[in-house]
Amino acid sequence: MNPVRTKSPAIATAITLTLLNIILGATIALITKGEVNFLILSVSAIATFVVSFLVVYYFIDHTFYGKLKVIYKNILRLKTKGSVSTRTNIHDENIFNEINNQLNNWETEQQIEIEELKKAEIYRREFLGNVSHELKTPIFSAQGYLHTLIDGGIEDDDINMLYLQKSSLSLDRLIAIVEDLESISKLEAGEMHLEMRTFDLRDLVKEVIESLEFKAKERRIVLTQKENSPSQIYVLADKERIRQVLVNLIDNSIKYGKNEGETTVSYFLHNGHVGVSLSDNGMGIEQQYLPRLFERFFRVDKSRSRDIGGTGLGLAIVKHIIEAHGQTITVDSTIGKGTTFSFELKKSK
Repeated sequence: MNPVRTKSPAIATAITLTLLNIILGATIALITKGEVNFLILSVSAIATFVVSFLVVYYFIDHTFYGKLKVIYKNILRLKTKGSVSTRTNIHDENIFNEINNQLNNWETEQQIEIEELKKAEIYRREFLGNVSHELKTPIFSAQGYLHTLIDGGIEDDDINMLYLQKSSLSLDRLIAIVEDLESISKLEAGEMHLEMRTFDLRDLVKEVIESLEFKAKERRIVLTQKENSPSQIYVLADKERIRQVLVNLIDNSIKYGKNEGETTVSYFLHNGHVGVSLSDNGMGIEQQYLPRLFERFFRVDKSRSRDIGGTGLGLAIVKHIIEAHGQTITVDSTIGKGTTFSFELKKSK
């Protein structure tokens, strides 16, 4: 322990009391007209100094600074959740400043934590509300159709198969929501293992385009890969997860694109990575909505989004898959001109 700060007031107090003792002794001798015995006065002064120093030193060190150190260590222990060693070095000469700084820092940290907790609580409420709404919609739809069939509709050949099919579609949507929620939970918890392997990205994009071609033709939307890109582009990634990313992004471009529009996939090389951009010439997205686009259940146009289907989780899943690959996905959009999603994957070969 550094005793400098503790000794200083003890010495000052001892000197003060010693001087007072000398002055008092000399004053008494003068008043009584007796002779000043310097030997006795010196011994008395030394004894006063030693005794007062020891008393004050003990009081300050064990009563005052001792309690301050306990307060200081408790502050550190609370801040670090009990991981502070009891041997934490505390300099007595700075203990007031250290305690003040720690308290100020702690107050700032607590305010930040409180604000984060408030944001998390708002997000939690919004998420639970969205989940509840998304799940209730297909459940109530299927329930309505099935109750109609139970109440006699099953005997009506005009509606029995129709309502069974509609019930099946509602249940399919319910299953899709649950599966997407499960995927996001695993991705966020780091529990989804990526099977990294080398594959031809251009060939995978071709497969996805072919699988969505019928849906695109219904709206007369053309799906293409940029013509001047290499014939083969090899990347190291989880092929099935990247397929999921491409399906979500291209499917979105069909849903929100304009009739007789176009969606183009292009590539670029950047620092050992292959960049992928999916661009459409659809309606575009307002700038104010772009920061929230990858949030779970966030929809720019909620009524239209639900009319055209989807779980509201597609872009959130896309974001987590790309981040699981150690990359980020970006979006750029202009109203009336279209939207572009871009991400990178590690280049192979």
